[in-house]
Amino acid sequence: MRVTTWNVNSVKQRLPRLLPWLDQRRPDVLCLQETKLADAAFAELLSKELADRGYEYAAHGEARWNGVAILSRIGLDDVVTGLPGGPGFPHPEARAVSATCGGIRVHSVYVPNGRTPDSDHYQYKLAWLGALRDLVTAGPDNVIVAGDINIAPTDADVFDPDAFAGQTHVTAPERAALADLRSAGLHDVVRDHWPDKRVYSYWDYRAGMFHQDLGMRIDLVLAGTPVAERVKAAWVDRHARKGTGPSDHAPVIVDLDEAPDGDIGPVVPPPSAPAARRGKARLPQAAPAAPDDK
Repeated sequence: MRVTTWNVNSVKQRLPRLLPWLDQRRPDVLCLQETKLADAAFAELLSKELADRGYEYAAHGEARWNGVAILSRIGLDDVVTGLPGGPGFPHPEARAVSATCGGIRVHSVYVPNGRTPDSDHYQYKLAWLGALRDLVTAGPDNVIVAGDINIAPTDADVFDPDAFAGQTHVTAPERAALADLRSAGLHDVVRDHWPDKRVYSYWDYRAGMFHQDLGMRIDLVLAGTPVAERVKAAWVDRHARKGTGPSDHAPVIVDLDEAPDGDIGPVVPPPSAPAARRGKARLPQAAPAAPDDK
């Protein structure tokens, strides 16, 4: 069973890359974020293409911002859109959808960005994560939370901690909120599989950040213990970030029970750029190079 997550940063713009990627990687479940399409538009754009490939889908979207979806070819039951009891900004946003796929409760999530640590949006982010924790804590144990978490779990998950000083995505309260979510019994399966490797999933479009491998690991697959024990491979598909018209995120791929491509490494293909020397590289702007978020 192959479970994947990908912030596509507009499914309409990424369609010429998304459909070939589905054919190539053949995920059983794909969690999408930043679809940026209302549900009717998502259906018009993708219903036939997905049906032809054997996928059912559950989408929860907005016309210009946010938006999440789950694509599954192993069942899609008990769909819930939104985050029950979760906060809004000021109204609930299209940031979560869940369904049971192949016996696993799958949550596709797009955590609020936070903008700046002194902003109301930052407090909204923390409250939203608390609501997600409450939902996951309620069970079941066979669970995956996958998506753009908008938090680098540790300093090892950014190219240079000094470059992010005072910015969101790396602050102690955000990391504590993520740790609180994981305390519901969730394992960060990519990091567990590759504890000492340089792994990023997001690179800003600007300033050649991708080619220099100046990135962040903010796209996570968090799995309950019964699921985590089934992991045979966990990796970032860097191929999908290369070439013309990519998203600024790469997909994260987790194989359960068997690994069709083998246990091939944490990032495929590995970057050719050396690791950044601390204090030498900077963000393109003063604010963190973070995904587009309203």
